[in-house]
Amino acid sequence: MKPKKVATLVITAIIIIILLNAATSALFTVLENEYACVVRFSKIIDTIDSPGLNIKVPFIDEVIYFPKTTLVYDLNQSDVLTSDAKAMSVDSYIVWRIIDPLMFYQTLGTISPGAESRLDNTAYNVLKNVIGTIPQHDIISSTDEQSRDYLNNTVANQVKALVGLYGIEVLDIKVKKFELPTDNEQSVFNRMISDRNRIAELYRAEGSQEANMIKNEVDKRVNIIVSDAEARAEQIIAEGEAEYMRLLAEAYNTDDKKDFYVFIRGLEAARASLASNEKTLILDRDSVLAKILIGP
Repeated sequence: MKPKKVATLVITAIIIIILLNAATSALFTVLENEYACVVRFSKIIDTIDSPGLNIKVPFIDEVIYFPKTTLVYDLNQSDVLTSDAKAMSVDSYIVWRIIDPLMFYQTLGTISPGAESRLDNTAYNVLKNVIGTIPQHDIISSTDEQSRDYLNNTVANQVKALVGLYGIEVLDIKVKKFELPTDNEQSVFNRMISDRNRIAELYRAEGSQEANMIKNEVDKRVNIIVSDAEARAEQIIAEGEAEYMRLLAEAYNTDDKKDFYVFIRGLEAARASLASNEKTLILDRDSVLAKILIGP
């Protein structure tokens, strides 16, 4: 084959390859979950948000893709000051998306570090300002879900207003947790323990006071009941003795009955005296018992 013909074939092949590459580079595909921005000389000339096959000027135009999907960015954990000048470490995340790719490219350019850095700085400033209005004690001891929702909503609304000019939309911001810096964590824990001990002592003192009041009231009622019972017993004894004396008077209301009563009492006295080891009785001659023993 002649050299001239070979050169012609080589040139033709090169031209075909160049044309194929140009045709290939002129086509680009846009997916359903992304934006495509056609950039020419660092300037966006077209923005495509519909899926399909599209054409651009080969070797001149460049296509930059941005996601349509919702993005989640974990913000850098940072230290803030509460209203009482106490340090807290806040860990949070932000949910956002691109809504205007042209404005996004012109202002931020990229997702990382452009958009994420801007979101990080903006969210930190808002968190710092909002948490700066809340005492540390309220943040640590708060268990109210509505209070945490109020904090998250306040921060989210302020961040939304600040990033709207960048072609993005903030959907939500959530504080995952608050932590104490290690340098004052132990002191806060000690103060919390002291507060709990103080509350426990207060409860114990109130319980002891209440127990003493109940005990005093019970003792008072017991004393009243015992006093009433003793008074009633004395009254019953006095009534019994009075009845006994009445019955005696009624039973021995004649001289014969009285003499018999004296006789019986004398015998009982003698039996009681002779029940001991001493068997000697010293009696008055005129006593009834002596008359009984000696005989008439």
